[in-house]
Amino acid sequence: MGQAVSDRSVILQHELEELRAQIAALEKAAEEKPDYGLGQGAPAVTCWEVDRALLQRLKGRAEKLERALSRLGQGTYGICVKCGRPIHPDRLAVLPGTRVCIHCAQSGERT
Repeated sequence: MGQAVSDRSVILQHELEELRAQIAALEKAAEEKPDYGLGQGAPAVTCWEVDRALLQRLKGRAEKLERALSRLGQGTYGICVKCGRPIHPDRLAVLPGTRVCIHCAQSGERT
């Protein structure tokens, strides 16, 4: 495993660990659903609903990072699944779970 691959693996692993910690905290916070009683709990209910939405988003992001780590191990990380060209490192830095290059993303070709 080359140094660049090893460095990328460490970065992705660290980000995944941070996401898992955030997910665990949100799951714990969302265990108790606030009361929907008339005139009660409206801010708490809104906060709970926002936390649930954020939880789903974080779980999706964690899944993408897990797949990215798998592709890294297979040697296919950073290669566009549509055109087979390398994905620019700046794009990977911002969207580490991306599977398509900017050209394919802009053309609307998604997998």
